[in-house]
Amino acid sequence: MAIGWGLISLGRHSDIKIAPAMNQAAETRFVAAYSRDLATAEAFAEKHGADSAYDSLDGILSDSNVDAVFIASPNFMHAEHTIAAARAGKHVLVEKPMATGVSDALNMVTECDKRGVKLGVGFHLRFHPGHIKAKELLDLQALGAVSLVQGQWCLGQRGVVNPPARTGRSQWWGDPQMIGGASTLMGTGVHVIDILQHMTGQYIAEVAALTDGQTEESPLEQAASIAIRFEDGTMGSITVGRRVPESENDAMIYGSHGRIALRGTLWEACTGSLEVDTETIQTSESYDDGLQALYKLQIEAFNRAVQSDEEFRASGVDGLRVVEVTSAIIESAATGRAVKVERAVL
Repeated sequence: MAIGWGLISLGRHSDIKIAPAMNQAAETRFVAAYSRDLATAEAFAEKHGADSAYDSLDGILSDSNVDAVFIASPNFMHAEHTIAAARAGKHVLVEKPMATGVSDALNMVTECDKRGVKLGVGFHLRFHPGHIKAKELLDLQALGAVSLVQGQWCLGQRGVVNPPARTGRSQWWGDPQMIGGASTLMGTGVHVIDILQHMTGQYIAEVAALTDGQTEESPLEQAASIAIRFEDGTMGSITVGRRVPESENDAMIYGSHGRIALRGTLWEACTGSLEVDTETIQTSESYDDGLQALYKLQIEAFNRAVQSDEEFRASGVDGLRVVEVTSAIIESAATGRAVKVERAVL
């Protein structure tokens, strides 16, 4: 049976990625759209073929045709919307970052578990075929002892030194409280954190961050370079920023038997390539499946998790573990010292 989806918050991300992906996904019905402005919700629903439009959160959560909601609201509203949806008996797929703080993320996990609904986080990079292949190889210890893990997701425009703040409906991106105390870290860094933890099967245990923000004068950074240490002692680095035109958004994993290179895969679309070079494996694959492909796969996987009562590939606990790391990075950047990641007790 197809899963009926509601979409909460109707910005650019919902318009060009999520709603089109819902309409492409198997066993999926896009049934309801919510905005605080009814005219916006109605126009969005008409454009993307949703059955209903709401300007009331209670309205969309009371719709019996809605089985699950995709929450694409501003970061600071994720916890409120997730908990309301869980209490209404709706399964939840929430956009990253899951929350702006550890306590909110923990409350989201606890409430969804208490209400018996699925909670997933929108880490679309987990559905990239190159990342799936890399994880399979790492699980098989194809690289031997992993020694170094690197990930970069940057963007920028030639000639632009200081990217302008978001305007209009996205002004919350410039508010430290609303976005969660960091800018490019929340935009792309959380994806890099998650995919490196996911592929290696190791949580990040310690961070040391240098940024051009997290000060009284510049509370939100536009560039960050972060040294990381995983629980097993493996070292690595994460680089994110909005001041890096034509960035090579790659992930590199080195081990005693060789390396895995994921070139251009840390991005919105299913693009780039996988290169594996070890003593026993030499292979490469290329990808070019379009902007909505990973979001479509994500929605289909969430449908299966609901239908089969199984764990979603990017669970609420996975989202919580990323929030713990981002909180440590923000503290490290602000204090100028290395910070150990504190784990919430579930």
